[in-house]
Amino acid sequence: MGLLDEYLRRSQDIIGNRTQAEEKYDDEVINWLKKGAGTKKAISKANKKYPDEALKIDSGNINDVAAHYDYLKEHMEIINKISQMKNRRK
Repeated sequence: MGLLDEYLRRSQDIIGNRTQAEEKYDDEVINWLKKGAGTKKAISKANKKYPDEALKIDSGNINDVAAHYDYLKEHMEIINKISQMKNRRK
């Protein structure tokens, strides 16, 4: 198994299976993070746009939620870079 395959397998283990609604919610959070919003604000904005997927954050889980979205944001950037590299090779 190559390095890329191993990375993709491991990332799937971390991220897990998500519904389309969960992916849209996550995308909204990440878009706000990219704009410079903090995790609490990004979650709040996503909660307003996708109330059925709303996360409840508090002092007990904010660090875990922030770490999850930091990972997911970096993962999406990696996937975008890989996609761009593949498109250049065509």
